[in-house]
Parts: sequence; structure tokens; C-alpha cells
Amino acid sequence: MPEDRAFRQDIRPLHILLLNLMPNKIATETQLLRVLSNSPIQVDIDLIYTASYQPKNTAVEHLTKFYETFEDVKAKYYDGMIITGAPVEMMDFVEVAYWPELSEIMAWSTTHVYSTLHICWGAQAGLYYHYGVQKYTCEKKVFGIFSHSMTYTKPVKLFRGFDDVFWVPHSRHTEIRRGDIMDNPKLRLLSESEECGVYAVSDLRGRQIFVTGHSEYDAFTLRDEFERDRAKGLDIDIPENYFPNDDPSEEPIVRWRSSATLLFTNWLNYYVYQETPFDLTTLSDIT
Repeated sequence: MPEDRAFRQDIRPLHILLLNLMPNKIATETQLLRVLSNSPIQVDIDLIYTASYQPKNTAVEHLTKFYETFEDVKAKYYDGMIITGAPVEMMDFVEVAYWPELSEIMAWSTTHVYSTLHICWGAQAGLYYHYGVQKYTCEKKVFGIFSHSMTYTKPVKLFRGFDDVFWVPHSRHTEIRRGDIMDNPKLRLLSESEECGVYAVSDLRGRQIFVTGHSEYDAFTLRDEFERDRAKGLDIDIPENYFPNDDPSEEPIVRWRSSATLLFTNWLNYYVYQETPFDLTTLSDIT
């Protein structure tokens, strides 16, 4: 940040809204709060869930104490918002029970949020809602830790400080295809993987960012998913590049912690803190 701009700054906490669509909301909120707090930037978090679908895997007492609904916050303005993934990727978007409410939230975000970070299914939903980008079913589940590199040829602030090759957890049955992103002049393909395709996409201003992986995952999240599906008798492969020698009895190798910290810190710093107006009511329409 230039010195003259630093002297003129008014400082206040960043206001971030977390729309948690995952079944185990406590685990997801903990993971995201952990990576968001790995920064000297002061952040205030509001948690919301969809009122049109009652969560089955989180206690009502927890929701009542820590969560609000969109109706409770829609009069507010936010510096940033995160929309998480959800285990509904095999359904058409319009078949998802809370799709009308999610659509309303995404429309509202264009005038009430400076920068929105969409994760996994949340990224697919955002790309479909805002840009008409379709998702496609993969031949088999993308499951494991995969290497990624930059695609966009110019320096990208989201990946400032990243190594040329970095690792990201993925756990999904569907994908976004490269050609659909490249054909849209309003989008930039930032990063991808030879093994699992498109990873990071943004609009031209950095006010909408879409990542298809789960950099926020804890060390044992994929292990827990693997053991859960195996206990159900599902045909599930061992997550790639995760257990030493592909042996589920071994401790997983964490390859993505440093890049996860950088991803969320860079988003908070370069796309929110240094760009959002001091008076949030002066936010301009994202379009």
C-alpha cells in the first residue's frame, strides 16, 4: 500500500458474511474462521444459513445461538462474503430446495457486498447464476490433494507469494470446464490443475472469486469423508496424494496449509481491505 494512501486511511474492522451451506456447520465454520483469523486484519463475522431448508446435522441450539438468516441481515452491507460448498452437486441447480433463496442472496450480494468468495459447489452455483456457466458430471469423484499452477499470464494478487506449484484438496463429483470460462469475456481463469481442471476464476474486478477446491479443509477432513463413505458401503477410492503409500492407517500428509493461509489472507488484504469503501453504504453495483 502506498505511504500517502496509508496516511489517509480510516481504519475499522472488516465485516464478513459467511453463508454456510455445509451439513456439519460447526466443522465448516471452524475451518473458515481459522484461516480468516490468520491475519493481522481485524474481522467481524456474521454467520447465516438458509431459512428455506432446515439443517439436519447441526443442533438447533447452535443455529439459534450463532446463526442468523438472510432476512436478518439483508439490510446490512458487508466488505466480503463467503459462500461455502454443499453436498447437492449431483442435482440440477433449480432442483435444490434453497435455490430461490440462494439466488436472492447472490443477487443482493452485487449491491451489498464488495467481494464475494465462492467455494466448491458455491463456486459452481455462483458461476451458473451470474454468468450461465454450466457444471458437468465427472467420470469419477475428484477426491484427494492435487497440484495446481497459475493460468493467467499476468500477476494475480490472489496468488501473491504462492509457489509455482501448490496443492489443494478437492472432493467433488462435478466440474467446471475450461472452455466455458475462456469463452466468457467477463471472466478470467486464474489457476487450474492438469489432474482436476479449473480451480480459480474471477470476474474482471476481483469482486467475485470462485474456487472449486477446499483449501480450508483440516488435516483429517478427507480421511473422515473417506471413512464415512466406506462405512456406508459406497464405492469410494482412497483420496489421492493424501495418505503415505495410499495407506489409510497412516497419518495424512498436509501439503496445502501454507497455500490455504495465503489464499484467504490475500483475499482479505488485496480484494477486501485495500479496496472496500470506508462507508459501506456507498458500495457500487458489481455490474
